[in-house]
Amino acid sequence: MNVATRIGAAAVPRAASTQPPAIRFESVSKLYPARGRDAQVTALEGVSLAVAPGEIYGVIGRSGAGKSTLLRVINGLERPSAGRVLVDGTEVGGLDGAGLRTLRRRIGMIFQHFNLLSSRTVFDNIGFPLELAGARRPAIAARVGELLELVGLEDKRGRYPAELSGGQKQRVGIARALATEPRVLLSDEATSALDPETTRSILDLLRRVNALTGVTIVLITHEMQVIKDIADRVAVIEGGGIIEEGAVYDVFARPQTATARSFVASVTGSGVPDDLAAALSPCPVEGGRAVLRIVLTGEQATAPFLSHLARSAGIDVQILSGQVDRIGGAPFGNLLLAVPVLAEATALAVVREHGLSGEGLGYVA
Repeated sequence: MNVATRIGAAAVPRAASTQPPAIRFESVSKLYPARGRDAQVTALEGVSLAVAPGEIYGVIGRSGAGKSTLLRVINGLERPSAGRVLVDGTEVGGLDGAGLRTLRRRIGMIFQHFNLLSSRTVFDNIGFPLELAGARRPAIAARVGELLELVGLEDKRGRYPAELSGGQKQRVGIARALATEPRVLLSDEATSALDPETTRSILDLLRRVNALTGVTIVLITHEMQVIKDIADRVAVIEGGGIIEEGAVYDVFARPQTATARSFVASVTGSGVPDDLAAALSPCPVEGGRAVLRIVLTGEQATAPFLSHLARSAGIDVQILSGQVDRIGGAPFGNLLLAVPVLAEATALAVVREHGLSGEGLGYVA
């Protein structure tokens, strides 16, 4: 029996919406005293959200937005100033020391800078949480062996952290976080210290862990590419509050806030290149062209509307920039086009006939 079968034996399918949330925030706020001042610093303000069992839930925001505090109230390292946080129906803020210790055995944590014990081998780093839980050595050896196989480090069991690459260290961190078979896995910027190729391999591993075990994953990041690659749903946090939340595809396709649009533009090509933005005018330019942004979503994302514009509508189309990708298995993309000013309305009508959305951004000479 291989490790996928053993570890996956307890796996559950992604939960239906009728199941109670694995994690629930109810109007959670967190205030910190400000040094040398009477005022307080607000880290979280009125946060309400629900994470379904078995899903991968991303939280994205810039530095200081409140992401890390949000994670810390889930595992009880911080207590809310107001509101409630529940994990598997248990209110975290109401637990005493023993209760918190029990809770934390059900919550694994992956850190940005790995937090491995330099004097311990890979094997002993992974087994450390089991030692703390009082497990016997044979049980520790069996569990660590499974996890080493899962993360692909069987040949590194006797190595020390200083002998490992960054990606290997993070694989050790993931194995250690899984040692006590947690129901929830928290990821604190787990890939931000890694290069892009290693980041992809770590995200692939987390997806595999989620599929095999059904563990609920909450990850915080400032990189929208990470959200795009792994998350089922995403919350955008700013100033301590959730300003936008939904399925990843929906947020990418229809961002509602300036912050979400900025994050989405960083990976979808929806942003306007700087040189083009500088040349845009809000008013038509004599002999100029209208600049249109077309959003490609759903089944119509690959519709041949460009050829329709050129042949059937007789519109001369210039492609300024574009990107077509897949999010959650569905096509998604953006195109920036230039058409004659007098053809702008006709071009947008054709776009809508094909079930796509478009908007005019301005005019260029």
